[in-house]
Amino acid sequence: MVALVHEGYMKQIAVIGAGDCTGEEYETARAVGRLIAKNKGILICGGRGGVMEAVSRGAQENGGITVGIVPDTGEGNAYLSIVIRSGLGHARNALVVQSADAVIAIGGSHGTLSEIALSLKTGRPVFGIKTWEIPGVTPCASPEDAVAMAICAACPSPVHRIRPYDQERP
Repeated sequence: MVALVHEGYMKQIAVIGAGDCTGEEYETARAVGRLIAKNKGILICGGRGGVMEAVSRGAQENGGITVGIVPDTGEGNAYLSIVIRSGLGHARNALVVQSADAVIAIGGSHGTLSEIALSLKTGRPVFGIKTWEIPGVTPCASPEDAVAMAICAACPSPVHRIRPYDQERP
C-alpha cells in the first residue's frame, strides 16, 4: 500500500460510530483503523466500545497512534495510546471532530448524527460507511475508499497539523 502522507504531516482522522455495533460494523471499523495506521494517520475517537474500540484495535495492531477523548474520567478502551478524560459527557463529541482533519462515520445512532452535524458545521469533510444519508456526507463503499478519501481530504486542511516524530524541531 502506498502511504498517502502529504507534506510530511501526520493526518488526524476521527472515526465516529456507535458504542454498541454489529459484528459487520466492528470488522469494518477494525479495517478502517488498520488502514489509518498504515497510512501514518493519527486516529481520534470517542474512546469507548463498539466502533471506537474496533477502530482503535485495528490501528494499534498496525502500530498506529490512537487517541480516545472519553466523556467521563474513565480509562477508555484497551486499545488507546492516549486517553483524554474530558468529563464533558456528550459535549466531548465537539472535541472529537474538531481535533480531526477529516471524519469517517461508520453506522451509528444519534451520537454519531450529532458528530456528523458538528463536523459539517465546522467544515470537516465527512466520509460515511453505511451511516446517515444526509447532504455533506460522502458515501463510501469500503474501508479502503473511506480512508483514502479522508487522508486526501485532510491534506489541504490547516487544522491541528503536527510534524512526524522523526522531523527536527526548531
